[in-house]
Amino acid sequence: MAWPNPFRKLDENSRYCWGYTFQWTSEHMTPAQLHPLKYSYDTLGEECLNRLDEISPPASGELPRNKSRVPEKDKGDDGGGGVKKRDLYELLKAHHGEDEVLGRLWREVNNIPDWVDWDQIARGQDVFYRYGGPALTAATYQSLLGGMGAARVTEVLARTGGFSTKVAKQRMYETTQHILQVTSSLSSIQPGGAGFASTVRVRLLHAAVRRRILALSKLRPDYYSVPDFGIPINNLDSIATIATFSATLIWLGIPRQGIWLREQEIEDYIALWRLVAHYIGAPTSYFSSPKSAQAIMESILIAEVNPSPTSRILANNIILSLQNQSPGYASREFLTAGARWLNGNELGDCLGLSRPSFYYWALVAGQCLFFIGLTFLRRTFPAFDTRGIRTLRRALPAMIKNKDIGGLGGETVFEFKYIPEFETVTNLGEYEAGSSMRPRGVERRNLVMLIGGVVVVGGVLGGVGWICVICVRGLAGLVVGSARVLRG
Repeated sequence: MAWPNPFRKLDENSRYCWGYTFQWTSEHMTPAQLHPLKYSYDTLGEECLNRLDEISPPASGELPRNKSRVPEKDKGDDGGGGVKKRDLYELLKAHHGEDEVLGRLWREVNNIPDWVDWDQIARGQDVFYRYGGPALTAATYQSLLGGMGAARVTEVLARTGGFSTKVAKQRMYETTQHILQVTSSLSSIQPGGAGFASTVRVRLLHAAVRRRILALSKLRPDYYSVPDFGIPINNLDSIATIATFSATLIWLGIPRQGIWLREQEIEDYIALWRLVAHYIGAPTSYFSSPKSAQAIMESILIAEVNPSPTSRILANNIILSLQNQSPGYASREFLTAGARWLNGNELGDCLGLSRPSFYYWALVAGQCLFFIGLTFLRRTFPAFDTRGIRTLRRALPAMIKNKDIGGLGGETVFEFKYIPEFETVTNLGEYEAGSSMRPRGVERRNLVMLIGGVVVVGGVLGGVGWICVICVRGLAGLVVGSARVLRG
């Protein structure tokens, strides 16, 4: 929900887009200026993928032909009879000294730019866990679900089948794993760390998806139109992805939950994701400062967010894949209310999201009160903040990997599982009503916070009102007494 600003002055440079108002500056880019970025991409990543395929050809099992796009569970080579997953990062690490192209990529990602300040990167990682609840909520329901409003991008996502209702939750958990590895510790994001390795794996995965879609479009030109949609996973897409998980959270997702990051936190968090952009092969200049990061986010918001029928299918599939699922057991209505709160009703309508009742809007308000209260405590008590960050760093990765509550069952190495095929079609999933007997922990928590907030606010207002009455009565008595003295 966009909070109104009564002090905002609108002029000829003011722009409004999907419930968000901002000022257009010389750093913003028009759709025409952004257009060339759709046809440039990470060529080095693709060249390296070709070399790695020559060194270690992909197994036939990596090219499933099933229409469900549910990836096969790899049993590994520990006696289970399956084939060990091919880890492109480990292959690159092992063979970069033997091949000039592989060596170029390895030197590029291991050569840390001069603008990197490791102390600042560490602070940026802390920012994510300091605002863990609202950050993950914004990443899921605005960055991912709201991001489906970018019609051009959904043409690639739909062709992978990775957002059908059967696998969308796992797909989102894989993305969350990457975010958690990037932010887990300073050593994790430095060369050789888990976050560094995962980012390089994602870079090579993007190259595999791009290469596959382009190969299919050559065989059948109507499969994917490069003139209409650009090169799959191009530079503009990569810039938008980095902006989605940094600038969008800072200036849209978290503020719409009633929380605003401090200036130093913004600088640190942008610096962290600029480093991720360097590793993943995206242009980094657009994130050289908070001002430039905000400008590119706003430029992309105007140029790219234009929902299509495919956008509506993928957005609703995210809701359907998460409804009544552990650990929160949130209902479809609550998830939809949260998505509308973060993206606004205008975009929600265009994405075909249903309109929940006032009760579910109130539950989302209760969730915001919970996050606001937690943020207040963390900013007030540094020891509580430190302990909270440390706790989330342990708990969130464990939850993502815990198969008993719907997690991944382990860490993904971002292998090529959701493979584009001519017959791959992502259809709208079917709504399945959840059991009314199943506990809905997150909704119950939010209801308690809402009731508590109403009681507290009511108590404060009542107390203020009572003090005002006492003061008025005291002043009235003083006036009357003074009048009697004057008459006497």
